[in-house]
Amino acid sequence: MKAFLLNLSINIIAILAAVWLVPGIELHGMWWGVALVALLFGLINSAVRPLLLLLTLPFVIITLGFFMLVINALMLYLTSWLAQGFGIFFDIANFGSALIGSVLISLISTGLRLLSGERRMHVEIQRGPRD
Repeated sequence: MKAFLLNLSINIIAILAAVWLVPGIELHGMWWGVALVALLFGLINSAVRPLLLLLTLPFVIITLGFFMLVINALMLYLTSWLAQGFGIFFDIANFGSALIGSVLISLISTGLRLLSGERRMHVEIQRGPRD
């Protein structure tokens, strides 16, 4: 339960940052709307994104991973469409806004996960031959 609430909080912060910083992404509605959008975004990223990634794997390989930016933008569009069904106005004006928003959400959520200790990063730099 703690991990779920942490992931939901991180998604809320990242989505609010995208709404605030990216022109073309808007969120209006009840105060709990951003929590529902973050929940939908998390569910879509854990359920739909892996399947879409598997189906588009040749494009991801050919573009050296840059096609994943398109997949992330599509996940944000899908979140926007599903949020409309719940009466929450989460609107993305164009593909450029979705692309910039998805990159920003990814960067912020990765940074917050590293700061929270949920993900660990280890960097080791060695000079000379390894013994």
